[in-house]
Amino acid sequence: MYIADNWSDYEILDTSGGEKLERWGDYILARPDPQVIWKTDKKNKNWKNLNAHYHRSDRGGGDWEFFDLPEQWSINYDLRSVGKTLSFNLKPFSFKHTGLFPEQAVNWEWMAGLIANSGRPVKVLNLFAYTGGATLACAAAGASVAHVDASKGMVTWAKENAVSSGLADKPIRWLVDDCVKFVEREIRRENSYDIIIMDPPSYGRGPKGEIWKIEDNIFDLINLCAKVLTNEPLAFLINSYTTGLQPGVLKYMLQLVLGKFRGTIEADEVGLPVAGGQFVLPCGASGRFCGGMAR
Repeated sequence: MYIADNWSDYEILDTSGGEKLERWGDYILARPDPQVIWKTDKKNKNWKNLNAHYHRSDRGGGDWEFFDLPEQWSINYDLRSVGKTLSFNLKPFSFKHTGLFPEQAVNWEWMAGLIANSGRPVKVLNLFAYTGGATLACAAAGASVAHVDASKGMVTWAKENAVSSGLADKPIRWLVDDCVKFVEREIRRENSYDIIIMDPPSYGRGPKGEIWKIEDNIFDLINLCAKVLTNEPLAFLINSYTTGLQPGVLKYMLQLVLGKFRGTIEADEVGLPVAGGQFVLPCGASGRFCGGMAR
């Protein structure tokens, strides 16, 4: 398992009854988690000292209940692989999210290390780039990044994170666009990238109503993205939070498409440790292609 165990500003304090108890900096949140199917005693005192609680509805979705939480706050992450600190602005918004997936820090470290040790200029394409965690990690390591997301609000949020992280002057292209259409245009423009990152949603819509369903579209997108890789690509990362796309499935798709390139392919679950060494909570899966002799 790829474990994001380098956080100081974030931790899972406890899990029970379909929920996880989390510390985000100075604030305690309780949020639903489909992996937490056990019902254990909630002994951690912070269950009774929440700053906010997201309640899932039986009809789908849910609502936040606020006790003492600011509209926005920030946490930091120390990117060990390059000795940089990233800062993320957080706020509670639709469907339990805060604007950050902390388990992805393990992938930030991996990519930043590859870039910093590559000995060459690196161009990164980050698709479904959300609020920019991977974008900032790659930029901090010295890469130029094309950050693509269909949501204007998410791209604006990512720009704010770049400013907070002291990376506003880095070579990042902020693009509000449908990811598939953007890649198709890059093929026609004959642009290429050393690293491609994709963190696709299970379901979504583009800025003009384009429908995205991961089971139907992901393999075609991987094929499409292979056409904008350089001849000696450094890495390819795909993340999945969809139950049907297990690590073995991600690995096989990457083998089918990227097997022609020199490198290694692996996939595994991504997880976050629970305080007290209870266990590691699974948080999806990642498939990784690592080019050349890099590891």
